[in-house]
Amino acid sequence: MTKTKRRYDPDRRDRIIDAALDVIAEHGIAGMTHRRVAERADVPLGSTTYHFAGIDDLLVEAFRRFSHQAAARYSERMAQATTLPEAREAVVDLISGGLWATQRNMMLSFELYAYAARNPRLREVLVDWMAQSRAAMQQHFPPETARILDAFLEGVTIHNTSSENLIPRSQVREIVGRLTALPD
Repeated sequence: MTKTKRRYDPDRRDRIIDAALDVIAEHGIAGMTHRRVAERADVPLGSTTYHFAGIDDLLVEAFRRFSHQAAARYSERMAQATTLPEAREAVVDLISGGLWATQRNMMLSFELYAYAARNPRLREVLVDWMAQSRAAMQQHFPPETARILDAFLEGVTIHNTSSENLIPRSQVREIVGRLTALPD
């Protein structure tokens, strides 16, 4: 990577956050260092500590960006639905359609889940993301159903990413239909 001098660089902080997500996806949180992030962002090493007080601050901002992007995808897909069958199919797409469960997104999710268990600031990011996901589903489903659908989405995407025995789209569709047919 060639180093370019940038005196005026208003996008530097954003590039650092994006680079942090790339590094986490590739090396995990344990492998994320200021040096790796700076190299990936093509910025001087001191820029990471100039823009972020420490590695935890960078992690929080990176995962906040990741979760907001994911929630926006959820919301956009759910907003496309205008009927209950379309809303059900939107949930199926989020689970099985490749819209969300890419290898990169799942690796970032695994890292966030694991680290949030011991880091209260990241737990807040995770809880906020879950609330945004549920809000997207509540465009069409009652709150309790949205909560169950969100848990089902997380579980199936984790399972399908981690296992060779995938839950097929047809079964996901059937289960989503059953879950959304339940009275609240």
